[in-house]
Amino acid sequence: MVLPSVLSKDEIKRIFDATPNLKHKTILMTIYSAGLRVSEASNLKVADIDSKNMQIIVRQGKGKKDRYTLLSKSNLEVLRKYFKVYKPKLWLFFGIDPLEKLNNRTLQRIFEESKIRALITKKSSLHTLRHSFATHLLENGTDLCYIQLLLGHACIQSTMVYLHLRRLDVLKVVSPLDILMDTYKNIDLEDNND
Repeated sequence: MVLPSVLSKDEIKRIFDATPNLKHKTILMTIYSAGLRVSEASNLKVADIDSKNMQIIVRQGKGKKDRYTLLSKSNLEVLRKYFKVYKPKLWLFFGIDPLEKLNNRTLQRIFEESKIRALITKKSSLHTLRHSFATHLLENGTDLCYIQLLLGHACIQSTMVYLHLRRLDVLKVVSPLDILMDTYKNIDLEDNND
């Protein structure tokens, strides 16, 4: 099994910080915040942002299925700024023609340019933001079943790959020997073979 690439939280913040264009930053933040596939981001319509219920409706995702995913407070803030400046009508992220959505290649290019400006050399693509979303949720203690629903995976096995990606903080893992020694402090450690 080939494990997908994941960016650290610091690397993702650096990418956002290296994206000066508000529209581009909003796109990247929305993809990461909601765990979207590239095509799902390009197909978002203004009506798919449900700020009342703090969710994003993903219509006709992979397998032609609809689902709900997260609309974070931070994402909503940047979306509101974006709405004031760009005033989208139909497509949330439109191209040169406001009635045409941005294509997937343009979205990929936006990510690549920001990654270069952020001086990130790790092999990654725009889809890496989705992998990072799932991995970071798992690291924060989110149940794997919730992550499966948010990602729109048909089966849990697809989501289980993130178990291999999560960063375990090795310093927090306590050796069973230390637990044993703390429990039985009077174990004789002297060398009695003299």
